[in-house]
Amino acid sequence: MNAIEMLKQQHREVDELFEEFEGAGEGARKTRERTCRAIADALAVHATIEERIFYPEAKEAVEDAEDLLRESVEEHLSVKRLLAEILDASMDDPQLEAKMSVLKEQVEHHVEEEEKELFPKVRKACSAEQLDEMGSRMQKLAEELEEEGQPSASIPDQTDEPAPI
Repeated sequence: MNAIEMLKQQHREVDELFEEFEGAGEGARKTRERTCRAIADALAVHATIEERIFYPEAKEAVEDAEDLLRESVEEHLSVKRLLAEILDASMDDPQLEAKMSVLKEQVEHHVEEEEKELFPKVRKACSAEQLDEMGSRMQKLAEELEEEGQPSASIPDQTDEPAPI
């Protein structure tokens, strides 16, 4: 699968998970807990494949992408810090709704920047074959992370500094 299409598909999947969380009433504790973990796992996989594969290749391919990529890894760091707090919180935490709302806003902002600014530059700089090959490596890494189980478990260890680009 094309790398950009894969990332966009993951963006849509996370958006659906946020909607599922918001649609679960406060009494739906198990649904909320499961959805929280699913959001954290999906974002952990997504950030990892971007930081290890997509961003380094975008930096190499796109001449003026470095500032945008630096901002992206800072946004990832902010999301990871908030996710670490959410994962550590109880489903009864009165701040949970507010934290999930802020997380959703941060993710939506990040998605918009990627899809409107970064992805078009990468699409222009890379051939279809390059994007397909990159997508294959990203898919393989995503599958490995999911097979290991609970990709979000590593998030608290990634909150000190942004990933290198």
